Amino acid sequence: MTSRVRHVTIDCADAYRLGTFWAEVLGARVSDEDQPGDDEALVAADGITLLFVEVPEGKTAKNRIHVDLEPQDRTREEEVERLLTLGATLVEDHRRPDGLGWATLADIEGNEFCVERSRGERAASAPVDGAVPAP
Repeated sequence: MTSRVRHVTIDCADAYRLGTFWAEVLGARVSDEDQPGDDEALVAADGITLLFVEVPEGKTAKNRIHVDLEPQDRTREEEVERLLTLGATLVEDHRRPDGLGWATLADIEGNEFCVERSRGERAASAPVDGAVPAP
């Protein structure tokens, strides 16, 4: 018997607020069981479930684990712009002039995550020999 990841848990200062941010990012919603002021908020999206849990200490260092987002219905550039309007901030820009690379952003509590190219963008720049294109 093996285990499976039930959800990824993220410590935070305001579970409902951060859950709402990530629900917008992922096109999902915060669980009906969670309300503003609760110390936990669950967001179940296609392919991932995130659990936000309030803790007393603040974030003090770089994440040891983070998510990489792949836009589904827009380009990487369009997704980065959308996330910035939701309140994310650009931490590091690894996008290259040739279209390769990614952008590292931080959510509204400073947790880093990356935005890679969409599947369509990767396919458009795939080498002819069938090698897997870079993010």
